[in-house]
Order: sequence, then structure tokens, then C-alpha cells
Amino acid sequence: MYRELGHLSVSQLLENATKSGLKREVLFDRISRMSYKDLWDKSISLASSLQTLGVKKGDKIAVCLPNWNEFVVIYMAVAHLGAILVPFNTRYRTDEVEYILNNSEARVAFFTKEFSGINHAEQFIQAMQTVKSLEMLITVRYQDEGLLNYEELVEKGRGSSITPAQIQPEEDVFSILYTSGSTGAPKGAMLTHSNVVKTGAISAEEMSCTAEDVFLVAVPVFHVFGMVPSIISAIASSARMVLMDKYKPKEALEVIQAEGITVKHGVPTMFILELNQPDFSDYNLSTLRTGIIAAAPCPVEVVKKIRNEMGCDIVVAYGLSETSPTLTMTKFDDDDIVRAETVGKALPDTEVKIVNKERAAVAVGEVGEIACRSFGVMKGYYNMPDKTAEALDDDGWFYTGDLGTLDDDGYLRIVGRKKEMIIRGGYNIYPREIEEVYYTHPDVLEVAIVGLPDTVLGEVSCACIKLKTSAEIDEQSLIEFIRTRIADYKVPDKVLIVEELPMTASGKIKKVALQDQLRKELKAELR
Repeated sequence: MYRELGHLSVSQLLENATKSGLKREVLFDRISRMSYKDLWDKSISLASSLQTLGVKKGDKIAVCLPNWNEFVVIYMAVAHLGAILVPFNTRYRTDEVEYILNNSEARVAFFTKEFSGINHAEQFIQAMQTVKSLEMLITVRYQDEGLLNYEELVEKGRGSSITPAQIQPEEDVFSILYTSGSTGAPKGAMLTHSNVVKTGAISAEEMSCTAEDVFLVAVPVFHVFGMVPSIISAIASSARMVLMDKYKPKEALEVIQAEGITVKHGVPTMFILELNQPDFSDYNLSTLRTGIIAAAPCPVEVVKKIRNEMGCDIVVAYGLSETSPTLTMTKFDDDDIVRAETVGKALPDTEVKIVNKERAAVAVGEVGEIACRSFGVMKGYYNMPDKTAEALDDDGWFYTGDLGTLDDDGYLRIVGRKKEMIIRGGYNIYPREIEEVYYTHPDVLEVAIVGLPDTVLGEVSCACIKLKTSAEIDEQSLIEFIRTRIADYKVPDKVLIVEELPMTASGKIKKVALQDQLRKELKAELR
């Protein structure tokens, strides 16, 4: 059904949905509601003003905003012009902002004054002094004398038309998405119009989405999870979205009840926090139908609770920024065990294989690097030909850096990151395998296992565990819990109960940052 939309550009996708339902609501950001016609008109008005200011096809437009309606309007205005969206994590610090502005050669930047304690105005005004490409700063939800303003530009362009960009969806880049940079400087994945439209449309089709669906967008819109399986999938379905700019589990439950949410994406932690709300049973969640859970392993007990207590027929998916993101997904007829232990099968028209160090395919069930070839695979890393050549081969295969196995039925299991594998005394330890065992413990909320240097064994493993609020368990008990469940060499050498774990905006644990922190804190104990 929706895969027929795959030949469209992002702008044409919105035009298609607008024609089919002018007055239908497209989004609500808990401040203002907007119909498809409103979104079309506002984005064309903004695009017209930007075109008058000289913005043209191929120009890079930086956007540093939370889940606000303005982000979606800018997203579409950029698409109309054939310009390139460069989303910024709202948690970035000044050095990160300047690096990405420089690397992307951004010409225009949209930002708000302050969000979550970070002064974005200061960051971007300061960057204007050092980033040669940056010519225009545009304020959102605040005004600054001497700077352009979003609302004024929308108003100025109202009623105007634009000269539409000639876009080749499979060739022209829609967005440059910067990876978290956990191993070196962030890399900008170039995603074409076709990458995001096809992936968003097929994801919607796999979840049986319709115009009656209501998506809760609590994952960040500046992240691929928010940009594609949320915004694009909703528009491909002519559905509506409810945006949350700051995720809070209690508020999420309130929004599901008040807005009749049917599709809810998230990382496992979000669902766990909601299920653990003291008044969880007081909420009417009967409208929930499905959603994608991704970015971390989800214990079978949690999958069962999401399906039975929330009434949400959740599917598990796997992907990366470089793959737009969805590569694999479980099906509605898969049982809880399959949804907890695998990330499903490859999407239609997507190939997945497991390879060894020489990039030759390995046998069924054997651990190796996950490689893929699909409509969602990026064009390459912006201004990084060497990094592109490392990750993409001449036949279009992208090498993910993730380790996994495929079974006889084509189900993919994730073992971990290649760079996260711990070699302890010559034995390979895959942290994810041990983390999944810990997630079965009723008191464990989050866990991360990392390797630390050891002069005798090469590396030792350390488990950092965040407990649920009501938990009463000590570190020794957590070691005993796992000792009978895995081989002795996999038992963590050290277990630490922690208050917090360093997280990315998309809900992934930042293991490199955690390792650095532990090396400093445990320096006296390491041999």
C-alpha cells in the first residue's frame, strides 16, 4: 500500500497527504494544533521567505529545536526548497555545535533561546564568529534584535508561492544526520529523500498504519527515530502526531489517555518507567495499538507487560542513522520470546547478512558483523570519503559495526558492537548477552557492561546497574544472580550499583563515556 509512495520526495509526500485530507489534524505539540493544510501553508510561507533571502537547493540548514511544531514546519520548508536539513541534538555543548556547523558547512541556523538549561542563543551567536559558512541566524519562540525570526518569516511569506526545486529522490540529499561520535568525531550520514520516504512508508505498512492512527512522538525529532518512523511514517499514513518536548512517564500516560494514542514508539526504558508508575492502572490505554521498541534489548517480561498490561502489540526493530533507520522488524504474529530475543527479519527489499573479518558470509548461527543492503542505506558520510569507503563497499553493502547472528528462519539477534566486545584472557565476551540476562532480574532498570584494562587478563568486565526505585539488593547478590546463568568467564569481574548512566538523546547508554568515567574512578583498583 504505502510502498507505492517510495518514488516521492519528502515535499511530495506531504502534498499527497494534504490533498487527501486538508482539514485533518497532522500534529499537536501540546501548545498548538495544526491541520495538514496549516502545515502545508506554513511550510510554503517559510520556504518562500527563505527563497527570497537566497536559500537554494543544496544549502545546509541547521535546526536545533526540541519536539515543537516549528521543527516539523522547518523540516517541510527545507524539503520544498531541496535544501538539506542538519538536525542538532538540543543537549550539544558549544564545541559540538561548532564542529557540526563547520563540518556540514551550514548556511542557516534555526534555534531557540534556551532549552533544558542550555543557552542555545549564546552557542549559535558565538559560532557565527568562527563558522565561515554560517550567514543567517533565525530565532524560534523568542526575538533578538538584529536576528531574523521564524514567526516573522512565516508571516512575511504568507500567500506567496515558491519556485519548486527539481528533486531526484534517489540522488538528492534531504538530511545530514550526525552520529553520536562515540568513537571519534561525529560523522554526517547523508540520507536522500528516497531513503527516508521509502523507509518511513514501508515501516508504516509493516505496522498496518492508517489515517485513523495517532502517533505519540516522545523520541527526539532531531534523531532518526523521530524523523523517519515517527514524522515520515505518520505523514505517509495521513495520520496525526502528538509531540512531547520533554519525556516524562506520567505525562506520557496522560497524553495516551487524553489524545487516544494508537502508535507509541520508544526505547525499553520508556516503557519500563511507564509500567512502573504507581498509578499505572488508573490510566485508560485502550486506544494503544502498536509501536516500535528499539535501541536496546527488551526483556521478555517487559515485552509481555507491554502487550498484556498496556494492550500495545509492540514490534521490535533494528537500524541505524545510516540506514534511515529501520532494517529489520518483528511481525504481529511473532511470540513474546521472538520479540524479546531477536529484532525480527529484514524488511521487504532489504538484505541482511553476517560476515567475518574478511567480509565473507558466515554460517547460520555464527557470530559476525551485520551487513545490509537496502533502500534506506545512506549515500555516504558528508565530506568523509575515507570513512564512507570503510563502511560502504562497491556493491552497496553497508557494514554496521554491530555483531549478530541469523537463524534458519532469517531472524536477526544482536550480540553487541564490534568495538564493545571484551576479550578477557583470550575469551570473547559480548556485553549484550550478559545485559539481557540482567534485564530479567525484577529489580534491574538499566544495565551496561564495559571492558576495563587489566595487565594480566588484557581486559576485565564491569557491570554498572541502575536499580528500580523500590529495589533492595546489593552488588554481591547481583553477582550471585548471574553466576548460575552464564559461563564463569562471562560473570562480571565487578558489579557497581549506580544512580545514573550516561545516555544519548535517543535513549542509548554512552558506553565510551562510561568507560572513561570508570577508568578514572577505579584507577586505584585496576592492575
